Amino acid sequence: MKDSVAVIGAGTSGLILAKGLAQLGIDVTVYDQKEVLGSPVRASGILSINGLRSLGIEYEEAVTNTLYGATIHANKRSMHVESEEPKAHVLERHALNEICRKEAEMQGAKIILKRKINNSDLEELSKESIIVGADGAVSSVASYFKMGPIKEYLLTYRAEYKGDVENARSVDLFFDKSITPGFFGWLCPDSTDTLEVAVGISPSAGNAKAAFERFTRSGSMKGILGGYAFAGGMASMIPIGMRRRMADSKKEVLLVGDAAGQVKPSTGGGIIYGGNGAMMAAHAIYNYIKHGEGLEAYEKAYRKRYGKELMLHSAIHKAYAGLGGRGMGIAIDIFIALGVDGFLGRHGDMDMPSLMLKRLFLRRG
Repeated sequence: MKDSVAVIGAGTSGLILAKGLAQLGIDVTVYDQKEVLGSPVRASGILSINGLRSLGIEYEEAVTNTLYGATIHANKRSMHVESEEPKAHVLERHALNEICRKEAEMQGAKIILKRKINNSDLEELSKESIIVGADGAVSSVASYFKMGPIKEYLLTYRAEYKGDVENARSVDLFFDKSITPGFFGWLCPDSTDTLEVAVGISPSAGNAKAAFERFTRSGSMKGILGGYAFAGGMASMIPIGMRRRMADSKKEVLLVGDAAGQVKPSTGGGIIYGGNGAMMAAHAIYNYIKHGEGLEAYEKAYRKRYGKELMLHSAIHKAYAGLGGRGMGIAIDIFIALGVDGFLGRHGDMDMPSLMLKRLFLRRG
Protein backbone atom coordinates (compact mmCIF):
# COMPACT_ATOMS: atom_id res chain seq x y z
CA MET A 1 0.00 0.00 0.00
CA LYS A 2 1.20 3.50 -0.81
CA ASP A 3 2.24 5.53 2.21
CA SER A 4 3.00 8.95 0.68
CA VAL A 5 0.79 11.67 -0.80
CA ALA A 6 1.30 14.05 -3.72
CA VAL A 7 -0.95 17.12 -3.59
CA ILE A 8 -1.36 18.95 -6.88
CA GLY A 9 -2.09 22.62 -6.21
CA ALA A 10 -0.83 24.88 -3.42
CA GLY A 11 -4.03 26.84 -2.88
CA THR A 12 -5.57 27.17 0.55
CA SER A 13 -7.27 23.75 0.50
CA GLY A 14 -4.17 21.94 -0.73
CA LEU A 15 -1.98 23.53 1.93
CA ILE A 16 -4.48 22.84 4.73
CA LEU A 17 -4.55 19.21 3.59
CA ALA A 18 -0.75 19.05 3.57
CA LYS A 19 -0.58 20.47 7.08
CA GLY A 20 -3.14 17.94 8.32
CA LEU A 21 -1.34 15.01 6.72
CA ALA A 22 2.05 16.09 8.07
CA GLN A 23 0.57 16.44 11.56
CA LEU A 24 -0.62 12.85 11.26
CA GLY A 25 2.86 11.67 10.28
CA ILE A 26 2.12 11.13 6.58
CA ASP A 27 4.83 11.94 4.01
CA VAL A 28 3.32 14.66 1.79
CA THR A 29 4.61 16.82 -1.05
CA VAL A 30 2.70 19.72 -2.63
CA TYR A 31 3.34 20.78 -6.23
CA ASP A 32 2.29 24.07 -7.81
CA GLN A 33 3.19 25.73 -11.09
CA LYS A 34 3.06 29.26 -9.62
CA GLU A 35 6.06 31.10 -8.26
CA VAL A 36 3.99 33.27 -5.90
CA LEU A 37 1.19 31.64 -3.92
CA GLY A 38 -2.25 33.23 -4.14
CA SER A 39 -1.33 35.18 -7.28
CA PRO A 40 -2.94 36.21 -9.50
CA VAL A 41 -5.93 36.71 -7.21
CA ARG A 42 -8.93 35.27 -9.06
CA ALA A 43 -11.46 35.29 -6.23
CA SER A 44 -12.53 37.44 -3.32
CA GLY A 45 -11.16 36.89 0.14
CA ILE A 46 -14.34 37.59 2.15
CA LEU A 47 -14.54 34.93 4.85
CA SER A 48 -16.83 34.59 7.84
CA ILE A 49 -15.09 34.83 11.19
CA ASN A 50 -16.72 31.63 12.46
CA GLY A 51 -15.68 29.83 9.30
CA LEU A 52 -12.10 31.04 9.59
CA ARG A 53 -11.89 29.80 13.15
CA SER A 54 -13.01 26.34 12.03
CA LEU A 55 -9.92 26.02 9.82
CA GLY A 56 -7.39 26.33 12.65
CA ILE A 57 -5.23 28.82 10.72
CA GLU A 58 -3.35 31.71 12.35
CA TYR A 59 -4.89 34.02 9.76
CA GLU A 60 -4.76 37.36 11.57
CA GLU A 61 -1.77 38.81 9.69
CA ALA A 62 -3.62 38.36 6.38
CA VAL A 63 -6.66 40.44 7.44
CA THR A 64 -7.03 43.73 5.54
CA ASN A 65 -10.54 44.70 6.67
CA THR A 66 -13.40 43.65 8.92
CA LEU A 67 -17.04 43.64 7.80
CA TYR A 68 -20.17 44.08 9.86
CA GLY A 69 -22.90 43.75 7.26
CA ALA A 70 -24.18 44.15 3.72
CA THR A 71 -26.59 46.27 1.71
CA ILE A 72 -28.71 44.54 -0.93
CA HIS A 73 -29.83 46.67 -3.90
CA ALA A 74 -32.45 45.85 -6.55
CA ASN A 75 -34.81 47.96 -8.67
CA LYS A 76 -33.96 51.21 -6.77
CA ARG A 77 -34.72 49.53 -3.44
CA SER A 78 -32.22 48.68 -0.72
CA MET A 79 -32.09 46.60 2.44
CA HIS A 80 -29.25 47.08 4.90
CA VAL A 81 -28.24 44.26 7.21
CA GLU A 82 -25.75 45.03 9.95
CA SER A 83 -24.55 43.31 13.09
CA GLU A 84 -23.17 44.85 16.25
CA GLU A 85 -20.45 42.21 16.13
CA PRO A 86 -18.01 41.72 13.22
CA LYS A 87 -19.23 39.04 10.82
CA ALA A 88 -16.43 38.60 8.28
CA HIS A 89 -12.86 39.48 7.46
CA VAL A 90 -11.37 40.43 4.12
CA LEU A 91 -8.08 38.59 3.68
CA GLU A 92 -5.23 39.20 1.27
CA ARG A 93 -5.05 35.87 -0.54
CA HIS A 94 -1.28 35.82 -1.08
CA ALA A 95 -0.69 36.48 2.63
CA LEU A 96 -3.24 33.80 3.62
CA ASN A 97 -1.60 31.19 1.40
CA GLU A 98 1.85 32.08 2.71
CA ILE A 99 0.58 31.54 6.25
CA CYS A 100 -0.85 28.17 5.22
CA ARG A 101 2.41 27.29 3.50
CA LYS A 102 4.50 28.09 6.58
CA GLU A 103 2.17 26.12 8.85
CA ALA A 104 2.35 23.10 6.52
CA GLU A 105 6.15 23.27 6.25
CA MET A 106 6.50 23.62 10.02
CA GLN A 107 4.70 20.28 10.34
CA GLY A 108 7.04 18.66 7.83
CA ALA A 109 5.21 18.98 4.49
CA LYS A 110 7.33 19.62 1.40
CA ILE A 111 6.20 22.45 -0.92
CA ILE A 112 7.59 22.59 -4.47
CA LEU A 113 6.73 25.71 -6.51
CA LYS A 114 7.31 26.50 -10.19
CA ARG A 115 6.59 22.85 -10.97
CA LYS A 116 3.83 22.20 -13.49
CA ILE A 117 2.44 18.67 -13.28
CA ASN A 118 1.28 17.20 -16.60
CA ASN A 119 -0.34 13.86 -17.38
CA SER A 120 2.95 11.97 -17.65
CA ASP A 121 3.96 13.38 -14.25
CA LEU A 122 0.66 12.20 -12.77
CA GLU A 123 1.25 8.75 -14.18
CA GLU A 124 4.69 8.58 -12.54
CA LEU A 125 3.62 10.11 -9.22
CA SER A 126 0.64 7.76 -8.96
CA LYS A 127 2.94 4.74 -9.02
CA GLU A 128 4.25 5.58 -5.56
CA SER A 129 1.89 8.16 -4.05
CA ILE A 130 -1.77 8.76 -3.38
CA ILE A 131 -2.78 11.72 -5.57
CA VAL A 132 -4.88 14.63 -4.32
CA GLY A 133 -6.22 17.15 -6.81
CA ALA A 134 -6.34 20.61 -5.24
CA ASP A 135 -5.81 22.26 -8.60
CA GLY A 136 -8.94 24.35 -9.05
CA ALA A 137 -12.19 24.15 -10.95
CA VAL A 138 -10.57 23.04 -14.21
CA SER A 139 -8.71 20.23 -12.47
CA SER A 140 -6.16 18.28 -14.50
CA VAL A 141 -6.19 15.60 -11.79
CA ALA A 142 -9.96 15.15 -12.08
CA SER A 143 -9.66 14.97 -15.85
CA TYR A 144 -6.77 12.50 -15.87
CA PHE A 145 -8.41 10.13 -13.39
CA LYS A 146 -11.87 10.52 -14.95
CA MET A 147 -13.62 11.74 -11.81
CA GLY A 148 -16.59 13.16 -13.69
CA PRO A 149 -17.38 16.76 -14.61
CA ILE A 150 -18.60 19.71 -12.61
CA LYS A 151 -21.73 20.76 -14.48
CA GLU A 152 -22.50 24.15 -12.94
CA TYR A 153 -20.20 27.16 -13.09
CA LEU A 154 -20.22 30.92 -12.79
CA LEU A 155 -18.09 33.32 -14.79
CA THR A 156 -16.73 36.27 -12.83
CA TYR A 157 -14.71 39.40 -13.42
CA ARG A 158 -13.25 41.31 -10.48
CA ALA A 159 -11.20 44.49 -10.37
CA GLU A 160 -9.48 46.65 -7.79
CA TYR A 161 -9.98 50.40 -7.54
CA LYS A 162 -7.70 52.62 -5.47
CA GLY A 163 -9.03 55.58 -3.47
CA ASP A 164 -10.41 56.59 -0.11
CA VAL A 165 -13.15 54.13 0.89
CA GLU A 166 -15.91 56.02 2.71
CA ASN A 167 -17.67 53.01 4.27
CA ALA A 168 -15.32 50.13 4.97
CA ARG A 169 -17.75 48.25 7.23
CA SER A 170 -20.15 46.84 4.68
CA VAL A 171 -20.44 45.03 1.33
CA ASP A 172 -22.91 46.17 -1.36
CA LEU A 173 -24.70 43.56 -3.50
CA PHE A 174 -26.51 44.57 -6.71
CA PHE A 175 -29.12 42.30 -8.29
CA ASP A 176 -30.08 43.13 -11.87
CA LYS A 177 -30.94 40.26 -14.17
CA SER A 178 -30.35 42.41 -17.26
CA ILE A 179 -26.72 43.05 -16.25
CA THR A 180 -25.65 40.07 -14.11
CA PRO A 181 -27.99 37.19 -15.09
CA GLY A 182 -27.58 34.20 -12.81
CA PHE A 183 -25.67 36.01 -10.07
CA PHE A 184 -24.99 39.59 -8.92
CA GLY A 185 -22.53 42.47 -8.84
CA TRP A 186 -20.74 43.57 -5.70
CA LEU A 187 -18.59 46.21 -4.09
CA CYS A 188 -16.34 45.13 -1.24
CA PRO A 189 -13.98 47.40 0.72
CA ASP A 190 -10.82 45.30 0.74
CA SER A 191 -9.23 47.99 2.92
CA THR A 192 -9.60 51.70 3.63
CA ASP A 193 -7.93 52.52 0.30
CA THR A 194 -8.94 49.61 -1.98
CA LEU A 195 -12.39 48.77 -3.32
CA GLU A 196 -13.15 45.49 -5.05
CA VAL A 197 -15.73 45.77 -7.82
CA ALA A 198 -16.93 42.52 -9.39
CA VAL A 199 -19.69 40.68 -11.20
CA GLY A 200 -20.73 37.09 -11.68
CA ILE A 201 -22.89 35.74 -14.47
CA SER A 202 -24.26 32.47 -15.79
CA PRO A 203 -22.03 30.95 -18.52
CA SER A 204 -24.95 31.15 -20.96
CA ALA A 205 -25.00 34.95 -20.54
CA GLY A 206 -21.77 35.53 -22.44
CA ASN A 207 -18.64 37.36 -21.35
CA ALA A 208 -18.01 38.33 -17.71
CA LYS A 209 -15.79 41.29 -18.61
CA ALA A 210 -18.53 42.70 -20.85
CA ALA A 211 -20.99 42.29 -17.96
CA PHE A 212 -18.51 44.07 -15.68
CA GLU A 213 -18.34 47.00 -18.09
CA ARG A 214 -22.14 47.19 -18.22
CA PHE A 215 -22.25 47.07 -14.43
CA THR A 216 -19.74 49.89 -13.92
CA ARG A 217 -21.65 52.06 -16.43
CA SER A 218 -25.07 51.32 -14.91
CA GLY A 219 -27.23 53.77 -13.01
CA SER A 220 -26.50 51.94 -9.77
CA MET A 221 -22.82 52.79 -10.09
CA LYS A 222 -23.16 56.43 -11.15
CA GLY A 223 -20.95 58.58 -8.99
CA ILE A 224 -19.62 55.68 -6.89
CA LEU A 225 -16.39 55.07 -8.79
CA GLY A 226 -15.70 58.69 -9.72
CA GLY A 227 -13.05 59.17 -7.05
CA TYR A 228 -11.27 55.88 -7.65
CA ALA A 229 -8.50 54.77 -10.00
CA PHE A 230 -8.77 51.42 -11.81
CA ALA A 231 -5.90 49.15 -10.68
CA GLY A 232 -6.42 46.04 -12.80
CA GLY A 233 -8.89 43.22 -13.25
CA MET A 234 -9.09 39.45 -13.66
CA ALA A 235 -11.61 36.94 -15.03
CA SER A 236 -12.21 33.56 -13.44
CA MET A 237 -14.49 30.53 -13.38
CA ILE A 238 -16.14 29.36 -10.14
CA PRO A 239 -17.78 25.93 -9.73
CA ILE A 240 -21.17 25.94 -7.98
CA GLY A 241 -21.87 22.23 -8.03
CA MET A 242 -19.99 19.28 -6.55
CA ARG A 243 -18.19 16.84 -8.78
CA ARG A 244 -19.83 13.44 -9.17
CA ARG A 245 -16.94 11.73 -7.39
CA MET A 246 -14.43 13.14 -4.91
CA ALA A 247 -12.57 9.95 -3.99
CA ASP A 248 -11.62 6.61 -5.59
CA SER A 249 -9.76 3.92 -3.64
CA LYS A 250 -8.96 1.85 -6.75
CA LYS A 251 -7.22 4.78 -8.41
CA GLU A 252 -6.00 6.11 -5.05
CA VAL A 253 -7.04 9.66 -5.81
CA LEU A 254 -9.04 12.37 -4.01
CA LEU A 255 -10.20 15.88 -4.86
CA VAL A 256 -10.51 18.84 -2.49
CA GLY A 257 -11.56 22.48 -2.72
CA ASP A 258 -12.65 23.91 -6.06
CA ALA A 259 -11.45 20.76 -7.80
CA ALA A 260 -14.19 18.86 -5.94
CA GLY A 261 -16.74 21.67 -6.32
CA GLN A 262 -16.75 22.44 -2.59
CA VAL A 263 -18.14 25.94 -3.12
CA LYS A 264 -21.24 27.80 -1.89
CA PRO A 265 -23.54 28.36 -4.91
CA SER A 266 -25.14 31.37 -3.19
CA THR A 267 -21.93 33.46 -3.04
CA GLY A 268 -19.23 31.54 -4.90
CA GLY A 269 -17.09 31.30 -1.74
CA GLY A 270 -15.08 28.12 -1.37
CA ILE A 271 -12.30 28.55 1.19
CA ILE A 272 -14.30 27.53 4.26
CA TYR A 273 -16.01 24.54 2.64
CA GLY A 274 -12.85 23.50 0.80
CA GLY A 275 -10.64 23.91 3.84
CA ASN A 276 -12.91 21.80 6.01
CA GLY A 277 -13.08 19.24 3.22
CA ALA A 278 -9.27 19.15 3.16
CA MET A 279 -9.15 18.36 6.90
CA MET A 280 -11.65 15.54 6.37
CA ALA A 281 -9.56 14.25 3.46
CA ALA A 282 -6.40 14.21 5.62
CA HIS A 283 -8.05 11.93 8.18
CA ALA A 284 -9.49 9.67 5.46
CA ILE A 285 -6.04 9.28 3.87
CA TYR A 286 -4.52 8.47 7.28
CA ASN A 287 -7.17 5.81 7.91
CA TYR A 288 -6.61 4.41 4.41
CA ILE A 289 -2.86 4.09 4.92
CA LYS A 290 -2.89 2.93 8.54
CA HIS A 291 -6.11 0.93 8.74
CA GLY A 292 -7.05 0.05 5.16
CA GLU A 293 -10.33 2.01 5.23
CA GLY A 294 -11.66 3.14 1.84
CA LEU A 295 -10.93 6.67 0.66
CA GLU A 296 -14.63 6.94 -0.17
CA ALA A 297 -15.20 7.47 3.57
CA TYR A 298 -14.02 11.04 2.97
CA GLU A 299 -16.67 11.74 0.36
CA LYS A 300 -19.38 10.09 2.46
CA ALA A 301 -18.43 12.15 5.53
CA TYR A 302 -18.25 15.37 3.53
CA ARG A 303 -21.65 14.94 1.92
CA LYS A 304 -23.17 14.00 5.29
CA ARG A 305 -21.71 17.09 6.96
CA TYR A 306 -22.14 19.68 4.21
CA GLY A 307 -24.51 18.22 1.63
CA LYS A 308 -27.63 19.76 3.18
CA GLU A 309 -25.93 23.13 3.60
CA LEU A 310 -24.83 23.18 -0.03
CA MET A 311 -28.34 22.23 -1.15
CA LEU A 312 -29.69 25.22 0.80
CA HIS A 313 -27.07 27.49 -0.75
CA SER A 314 -28.10 26.16 -4.16
CA ALA A 315 -31.77 26.87 -3.41
CA ILE A 316 -30.89 30.44 -2.38
CA HIS A 317 -28.95 30.90 -5.60
CA LYS A 318 -31.76 29.57 -7.77
CA ALA A 319 -34.28 31.77 -5.97
CA TYR A 320 -32.53 35.07 -6.60
CA ALA A 321 -31.26 34.03 -10.05
CA GLY A 322 -34.86 33.40 -11.13
CA LEU A 323 -36.06 36.85 -10.11
CA GLY A 324 -35.70 39.95 -12.23
CA GLY A 325 -34.84 43.33 -10.76
CA ARG A 326 -38.52 44.07 -10.15
CA GLY A 327 -39.02 40.74 -8.36
CA MET A 328 -35.97 41.30 -6.16
CA GLY A 329 -37.19 44.81 -5.38
CA ILE A 330 -40.56 43.43 -4.25
CA ALA A 331 -38.75 40.78 -2.19
CA ILE A 332 -36.73 43.49 -0.45
CA ASP A 333 -39.92 45.36 0.45
CA ILE A 334 -41.42 42.16 1.88
CA PHE A 335 -38.27 41.31 3.82
CA ILE A 336 -38.14 44.75 5.41
CA ALA A 337 -41.84 44.57 6.32
CA LEU A 338 -41.28 41.19 7.98
CA GLY A 339 -38.18 42.36 9.85
CA VAL A 340 -35.87 40.01 7.97
CA ASP A 341 -33.14 42.67 7.90
CA GLY A 342 -33.01 42.79 11.69
CA PHE A 343 -33.16 39.00 11.98
CA LEU A 344 -30.22 38.58 9.58
CA GLY A 345 -28.27 41.24 11.44
CA ARG A 346 -28.62 39.24 14.65
CA HIS A 347 -28.55 35.66 13.38
CA GLY A 348 -27.19 35.71 9.83
CA ASP A 349 -24.64 33.01 8.98
CA MET A 350 -23.05 33.23 5.53
CA ASP A 351 -21.76 29.64 5.69
CA MET A 352 -24.45 27.60 7.43
CA PRO A 353 -27.99 28.54 6.28
CA SER A 354 -29.51 25.65 8.25
CA LEU A 355 -28.58 27.45 11.48
CA MET A 356 -30.54 30.50 10.34
CA LEU A 357 -33.56 28.34 9.55
CA LYS A 358 -33.43 26.74 12.99
CA ARG A 359 -33.27 30.16 14.64
CA LEU A 360 -36.15 31.37 12.48
CA PHE A 361 -38.35 28.44 13.54
CA LEU A 362 -37.41 28.95 17.18
CA ARG A 363 -38.29 32.62 16.81
CA ARG A 364 -41.70 31.79 15.42
CA GLY A 365 -42.30 29.19 18.09
